[in-house]
Amino acid sequence: MIQLNGISKLYDLGETKVNALKDVNLTINRGEYVAIMGPSGSGKSTLMHILGILDTVSGGQYLLEDYDITSLPDKEQARIRNKHFGFIFQSFNLFPELSALENVMLPMSYGGISYKNRRSRAQELLEDVGLAHRMYHLPTMMSGGEQQRVAIARSLSNDPDLILADEPTGNLPSDKGEEIMTMLEKLNDKGVTVVMVTHNPEQGNRAKRKISIKDGLLHKDEIVVKEAFNG
Repeated sequence: MIQLNGISKLYDLGETKVNALKDVNLTINRGEYVAIMGPSGSGKSTLMHILGILDTVSGGQYLLEDYDITSLPDKEQARIRNKHFGFIFQSFNLFPELSALENVMLPMSYGGISYKNRRSRAQELLEDVGLAHRMYHLPTMMSGGEQQRVAIARSLSNDPDLILADEPTGNLPSDKGEEIMTMLEKLNDKGVTVVMVTHNPEQGNRAKRKISIKDGLLHKDEIVVKEAFNG
C-alpha cells in the first residue's frame, strides 16, 4: 500500500539544522495495524506526518499503491489525503464552533458530496461510535473521550484506506483511552489499515506490528506475537 524509499527530512532552523528522518525505508501493507514507537524527538511524529502527506520530504521517494506522489502539486496531494486517509490527533483537532455532526460532515464537503448524503453519513458514523445523543453538541460541551470519538467518526467520513492516529489516547484518562484502543482494533478487524504513533508500550503491543524509531532512524521492525489465552 505504502512504500517509502530512502526518505529523509531536514528541518532548517536558521543556524541549526535537524535531521528528523534519515534514509527511512518502510513498507506498509493493506490491512496492517502498525504502531510507531520511540522516545520524544526520535522522529516518530515526523514519520507520521510524512505518511499522511502532511509534510514534505527532503529526499527519497513515497509510493502510494505503486504511484509516486513525492513531487505532486499541493492541490493533488490534498485531494489524495482527503480521499484516502483519515486522521486522529492527540488534541482532537475539532472545530470548536461546529457541532459534532458538522465536524464529521466537513471532510466530505471537499469531495463534492451532497449535503443530504454528508448529513446522513455523519449521523450514521456518530451512531456507530455511540454519540447519537451528542450530534448537535459543540466540542466544548463534550468530554475528552467523546471528542475523540467524534474525531474517529470524522476520520471515517470518506471511507479511507488508511487511518493515521497520532497519540490518540494521550489526553484521555485510562478508561476512555481503552475505549479508543478498542475502536481502533475493531476498525482494523474490518479491514481498515491503521498506523498509530504511541509512547505507551502496552498500546504498542496491541498492534500487530511494531516499528521503533530512534534519532531519525528505523531501529527495529517486528511482528507482535499475541499470547494464546488458555482459560
